[in-house]
Amino acid sequence: MAPDPWFSTYDSTCQIAQEIAEKIQQRNQYERNGKNTTKLTVTIRALLQKLKEKIALLKDLLLRAVSTHQITQLEGDRRQNLLDDLVTRERLLLASFKKEGAEPEPIRSSLMTGGAKRAVPNPWLFEEPEETRGLGFDEIRQQQQKIIQEQDAGLDALSSIISRQKQMGQEIGNELDEQNEIIDDLANLVENTNEKLRTETRRVTLVDRKSTSCAIKVERCIEVKYRCKASPPNLFFFFLSAFFFPK
Repeated sequence: MAPDPWFSTYDSTCQIAQEIAEKIQQRNQYERNGKNTTKLTVTIRALLQKLKEKIALLKDLLLRAVSTHQITQLEGDRRQNLLDDLVTRERLLLASFKKEGAEPEPIRSSLMTGGAKRAVPNPWLFEEPEETRGLGFDEIRQQQQKIIQEQDAGLDALSSIISRQKQMGQEIGNELDEQNEIIDDLANLVENTNEKLRTETRRVTLVDRKSTSCAIKVERCIEVKYRCKASPPNLFFFFLSAFFFPK
């Protein structure tokens, strides 16, 4: 996995800041011992300028990474906190170089105890954040990469959940479409059945009317027959023909 350019730049910037703190401490020792500090002063000025440029580069890289969504907002906030800490320490180092403020406690205590040969406490760890206190640059980078991986895993899980919910929504939508089609088919079937019922009802009504009319005619025929019993047969058929086949 390729190293993150922001953390690579951050590591080199931290090393420059640490070197500046050590050079300032060395210059102050030279001044107390009456030694020439011109060379150290020039070196410190150059390192301070380099530190300023590195911090500007870190700001630019962070802004680009956040604006192009290369990192999450949470990771952007973490890097911004580290960057703010760098800017604060740059001001402290510059003030210490110009002797505008007291030296950091680790430097002052080391000088007062005459610990020239002792391991000098790293002034860069002054007011170190709790989550990175006591960690080296590589360990800090690994910690940040682990956090990023955990965030990516969480985002992947969230994306998977959203995808499943979207799929469920699509399936529910498909089922609703199928149910609507079934309802439409049932409505058409009911309408067709009603139409058939209306047609059959009209037919039954017509047959009933015809049956009634036929029955009336038969009754009249019977009545005519009884009336014409005493009449000649020709007269009966005359009335019957006149009834069924009127002119």
